[in-house]
Amino acid sequence: MKWVTFYGNAQSKVLPNPQTYAKDLTLRYPIYCPFEGNKIKITLDNFCSDNDVVIDKVTVGVTNGLNDIASDFIDVRFNGKNEAVIKAHQSIISDDIDIKINKNSYLSITMYMKDFTDLTSGVDIVGPLSKGYFAYGDYSKANRLDINKSKSTSWVYFLSNVDIYTEDKNNAIICYGDSITSQDWPDYMMLYLKENNIDNLSVIRKAVSGTRILREYECITYQSYGKKGSNRFNHEIRSVSGAKYLIIDHGINDIIHPVGENINIFRPLSDMPTLDDLKNGIEYYLKENEKYGLIPFVATLTPIYNWRTYALFREELKNEFNQYLMSKNCIDFSNLIGEKINNEYHFKESMNSGDNLHPSKKAYEKMGELAGKTILDYENKNKK
Repeated sequence: MKWVTFYGNAQSKVLPNPQTYAKDLTLRYPIYCPFEGNKIKITLDNFCSDNDVVIDKVTVGVTNGLNDIASDFIDVRFNGKNEAVIKAHQSIISDDIDIKINKNSYLSITMYMKDFTDLTSGVDIVGPLSKGYFAYGDYSKANRLDINKSKSTSWVYFLSNVDIYTEDKNNAIICYGDSITSQDWPDYMMLYLKENNIDNLSVIRKAVSGTRILREYECITYQSYGKKGSNRFNHEIRSVSGAKYLIIDHGINDIIHPVGENINIFRPLSDMPTLDDLKNGIEYYLKENEKYGLIPFVATLTPIYNWRTYALFREELKNEFNQYLMSKNCIDFSNLIGEKINNEYHFKESMNSGDNLHPSKKAYEKMGELAGKTILDYENKNKK
């Protein structure tokens, strides 16, 4: 038996708005668990906030899906206390929670904050297995949130990892990246594994929309774009228990963000990387990963043709970078959902979300399927 993470997120800062603080607020997150076990523990992370956070109540309940309904609540304690105090830039792990969990089941994590709380530490996550809710008032043990005082949200605050004490055969796959990964394909990968009766792997998303390998923003305008690779990689990877595989899908924002200070003062062209810069960034990840002993894969960058900052020099850099990535253990998303026309990669029909950068739901489903097949092929080839 061992601890394995079955649910996880990166942490960044939320989009800036005047309402930095909230009080008398409930957050509820239904989560899918592919494994069975008899106890869990929860990690709450305040990595990107400059202020301490107090969460007055945390409960775990049972639910039957990604809804706001829960029952059979259990109080979560931290060092024997119901109150969770998370220091700025720190994380805390709960005491073990005794709870019987069946594989392919759902739990609901609920947090209640009574007094004014800094809500700048969070991450925006979407997908068919990703859902969240907030409500005004204390609903920490309410079977259902009040429809008039609650709303769904894609922002996950503080909830970093949920681990389960489970069989030794079970392992986690970490998906590390930016908005392409904070959107749907990791969820579709998990669904693909489930549909193919693979019950020994969880898919953990560690992704922040807008993040880059090489640089980060100091301004609040882009604070939600998170930390650069050297400031986030180790924090996110080492937090995952029972990990076996690592999939890196990163670098597209390094290429498309810099436009020149005459257009955007925060995005100078001096931030534009060279091919060697991007290669060195990936090599840094792979070198750091040696500390964790995970089996690494890299994914090619998806099309950017006609994105608002599109230029041929960006296309050429992306394509050269993809050629380098293909020399590694590679998951080729680029050729899966894109096609080369006159040396430029366009999205294939129905694969474009409409913004010429992010894939469509159909494309994400295919990406999740390809990622799942790649891992299963590796498992089958390396069976002892």
